[in-house]
Amino acid sequence: MAILNRLTDRAFPAVALRRAIQLSDKPAEAFQHLAVAARAGLVDAEYRVARCYLEGSGVPASRAEGRRWLLRAANHGSADAQALLAALYLAGLVAADADGRDASVSLFEQDYSGEPDFAAALGFATKAAEAGSATGQAILGYILASGPEPMRDEDAAQRWYERSAAAGCAEGSLGLALSLARRGRPEQRSRIADEVRRAADADLPTATYLLAVLTEHGFGVTSDLAAAARLYQQAAEKGLASAQFRLGLALIDGSFVAPDPVAGEAWMRRAALAGNVEAAHFLGDRNAKSRPPDFAEAATWYRRAAEAGHQAAARALASLYLTGNGVVRDEKEGTRWLRTAAASGNQAAQVDLANLVLRGAGEPADTASVARWFEAAALSGDLTAAFNLGLCFTKGLGVCQDDGQAARWLRRAAEGVAEAQYMYARMLRDGRGVVADAHHARAWFAEAAEGGVLDAQVALAEMLLNGGGGKCLPETAVKLFERAAADGHAGAMFALGVLHSSGEGLHIDQVAAQKWFAAAAERGHGQAQFILGRYLSRGLAGERNPMAGRLWLERAAAHGIQEAVEELADFAPG
Repeated sequence: MAILNRLTDRAFPAVALRRAIQLSDKPAEAFQHLAVAARAGLVDAEYRVARCYLEGSGVPASRAEGRRWLLRAANHGSADAQALLAALYLAGLVAADADGRDASVSLFEQDYSGEPDFAAALGFATKAAEAGSATGQAILGYILASGPEPMRDEDAAQRWYERSAAAGCAEGSLGLALSLARRGRPEQRSRIADEVRRAADADLPTATYLLAVLTEHGFGVTSDLAAAARLYQQAAEKGLASAQFRLGLALIDGSFVAPDPVAGEAWMRRAALAGNVEAAHFLGDRNAKSRPPDFAEAATWYRRAAEAGHQAAARALASLYLTGNGVVRDEKEGTRWLRTAAASGNQAAQVDLANLVLRGAGEPADTASVARWFEAAALSGDLTAAFNLGLCFTKGLGVCQDDGQAARWLRRAAEGVAEAQYMYARMLRDGRGVVADAHHARAWFAEAAEGGVLDAQVALAEMLLNGGGGKCLPETAVKLFERAAADGHAGAMFALGVLHSSGEGLHIDQVAAQKWFAAAAERGHGQAQFILGRYLSRGLAGERNPMAGRLWLERAAAHGIQEAVEELADFAPG
């Protein structure tokens, strides 16, 4: 009987094709009949054999063989084969010069590395569309709407989408809706919603998701949050990552469904694992900000999102590496991720990287990038960027050291950045990059001090004390020193010690002077350590303690205070 069937198939290929169709529930047996019919040149059989190879139905999957048989069918006029070939070229699943090396790869693998071939796709889609294939018309519409710029023709794309949709193709309806939406005409909203609904009724997950969005926001339809939630659920259950993300977010924040954080996070994880980078970033943030935080889990999700190109996730991952939270501390790896985010245009990462560079970290190439980023942002009016660009010119980072340019950018930043006000005031006081101007320096120190810059407060106090840029106001100066000292400023503490010891602006009080010198010395102020050492070794405030005095003199000497070195030489050996 089997021999008779084979002979009949060879003699009558159409009979072989009918038998194959009848045996559709037995793929391996059906393929044998299809192969005979295809080799005999029956176009429908050629197309079906191609599908068998592509889908691994009745025969081992082979993308190369599938393409070969599709080409035969397409060249013999099969519009279905032409449309499918166009889709494969668009997905990068086959190449125009395929040589069979990918023969064992399944069509449905997700980790293919091919690039879309729009030129090849356009040729086959055009043939299929002109032959009346609704699917081919939808594919051609997509290429004309979203392909490379030279191929785009929005008007032609819409015409092909309309023909496809009129023929009942769900993809055509979806494409038409998107084409109409891009035109942004309010009067088309109802039609857009109708086309999306037709595509959703055909069980296209993307269309179901878009209908949910329209229903949530009342775009072309009456807003119905309960219906939107059901649609998001349907699309999510069909595996659409964007729907899984939106449903997960709604369940977590309870925006239009009853809150269920556990279910919400489960959907969020499914979305992230399916490739939704926003979901991965969200999970990273959620774990990093939980109480207590789970930085190790956060790092896993941040890395997934960062590797997919998410800028904020790359910056967050960099922060974990730089601080050693959830991962082994690795400044090099942290800087690498920060550089990745910065190079992608993330301004916060650019600032972070710049701060690392200003501290001497990073690589030589980073300095030029940092200065370039800051200049672009500064020219657009970003005062923080202007401040950082001023620092680059001050230190010669990525640009030639130029005090004049530094002063220019710091002056611009001083309109809103307190630290820039302080640095510009210093340049005015010292005549560096600008003509010395004590009067304006004093005014800018006052602005910066008002903005909370402790160093500016102390610098202003010094000018008030010595009359720099205006009147001598010793009492006001003392108040500023005391305020800064209360905030932990070692220089202000040292200044109060000097004032108490000299009686300038205050009554002479050596005990109070020693107290302030000690406070400053304990915070690492080298000059205060020297004077405290002298006070203790000589008993200038009544308390004589040569051993403690020597200890402080040694610390001062380690800071490079030459007077301390000379004072130590006067101590008796031993």
